[in-house]
Amino acid sequence: MTTSAPTAGTLVADDVHVALGGRPVLHGVSLTARPGELLALVGPNGCGKSTLLSILAGIRTADDGRVLLDDRPLHEFATRELARHRTLVTQTNRIDTPFTVREVVELGRYPWLRTPEATRSAELIDAAIDACEITDLVDRPFPQLSGGQQARVSLARALAQDTPVLLLDEPTAALDIGHTEQVLKILRDRAAAGVTIVLVVHDLSLAAAYADRVAVMKDGRLLAVGPVAETMTARLLADTYDHPVRVTTHPETGELLITPDRG
Repeated sequence: MTTSAPTAGTLVADDVHVALGGRPVLHGVSLTARPGELLALVGPNGCGKSTLLSILAGIRTADDGRVLLDDRPLHEFATRELARHRTLVTQTNRIDTPFTVREVVELGRYPWLRTPEATRSAELIDAAIDACEITDLVDRPFPQLSGGQQARVSLARALAQDTPVLLLDEPTAALDIGHTEQVLKILRDRAAAGVTIVLVVHDLSLAAAYADRVAVMKDGRLLAVGPVAETMTARLLADTYDHPVRVTTHPETGELLITPDRG
């Protein structure tokens, strides 16, 4: 039986195991992220979300198992080639050199130097700066920005890179409510345009509002993967976080609202 080739941007973790310092961190995680969807990774601190994201990005190598991008093992990609296929936004936005904001965003186009795509760089850089509403910051040194401003600049750099896969580790952690909503709407638009998005997020209500599917992790294991309504149940989340959780429905929008049960 023949099977069709995966759509560009299909990312697969197959039975991934990782140990750090001799301590198992991921236990046989299998997960598929698909083009055109936003997949949220949720779970308690230390459950392996960031480690899994680094494995999916090719920053770290699994001890066992494999990661495939468009049916090709991730380790077969050269560094610059991989940077043309996926973008990673980490929790750390530190840049020691005094680059201006515009120069930081321009770094997103570095993998495309001396390729036909380089002709689009100026257009993509300007569009990313506009989308993240950092036009007034472009001439400021990046290290002098607040944590929230740096996070928005880092997202703009990732958008300018313009890859089929976008991986983000807590990109809204330092943002206020308005900019948090702005970032999630940008990511939803990218998913609607066909980009594969994997997002590590702690805010469960945000995950419920914006994700197409949710992967729930605990102690390095994947407990559930599926649509929001199927995975974000009070029972599963209470078991995941070892704390009672209340899941209610917004009376006007129908969105799930997830809060600690303090009763």
